[in-house]
Amino acid sequence: MNTAIIKPEWSPLTIALMVLGFIIFWPVGMAVLAYILWGEYMGGSREKADAWVSRQKHHFKSKRGGCTSRSYSSSTGNAAFDEYRDEQLKRLEEERRKLEEDREAFEEHLANLHKARDREEFDRFMRDRNTPRDTNTDGERQGY
Repeated sequence: MNTAIIKPEWSPLTIALMVLGFIIFWPVGMAVLAYILWGEYMGGSREKADAWVSRQKHHFKSKRGGCTSRSYSSSTGNAAFDEYRDEQLKRLEEERRKLEEDREAFEEHLANLHKARDREEFDRFMRDRNTPRDTNTDGERQGY
């Protein structure tokens, strides 16, 4: 049973204490903020902490596509399916490798385009810099 008077959660009381802490002395505000965010680990509700950890694990697992390296090598017990899965994984890996090569080639192409554009702009700058600007079309000097 959690008997804490101020629970580690976002409530009007904890927000007010945090703002007051920042006004009085900023480290106090940071301490209250840390308590709100990580208070479950500092003696708060263990159920909340376990639920948070489980949500984070689910979040990271979904980011990876739900597959771990161990799930690729584990056997399902069905040899035909395992063989099919291995073939498909090899095919996908080959496609991934080809896409990676295409991406690298495209990035190299873009870099070459940027270099060519930079070279053209530099050459134009040098041409403009070396041509006299202080004469008009009749050859007379302009007054600046």
